Amino acid sequence: MKLHSLLCAGLLAACLPAAAHADDPNDRTMRSAAARARDHETIRRMNQAQLDYVRKRDARQAREWEASSTRSYEDADSYADAQAQYRRDLADWRRAVADCRAGYYDACGR
Repeated sequence: MKLHSLLCAGLLAACLPAAAHADDPNDRTMRSAAARARDHETIRRMNQAQLDYVRKRDARQAREWEASSTRSYEDADSYADAQAQYRRDLADWRRAVADCRAGYYDACGR
């Protein structure tokens, strides 16, 4: 069991990505000012690209939200119209039933 744990720890250390060492102050490749400037510029470009992506995504989501919000208002209006029509139809039917029961048999077929 102990050998297995040591073997797993060794494999894990060997597979550890180089990105985990990105901020190593002893990194020999970052000793020159030019290398640090290139690194800074790369990070700045990556951050700017991410900011552009987020702004575009947020604008798209805002448009989609606005469209769905408008649709829900339209749906609410059509629902209210349908509900009003249902109430009118129900009132007509109740009047017809009352007329039919009162002996006005012409109303029974409606």
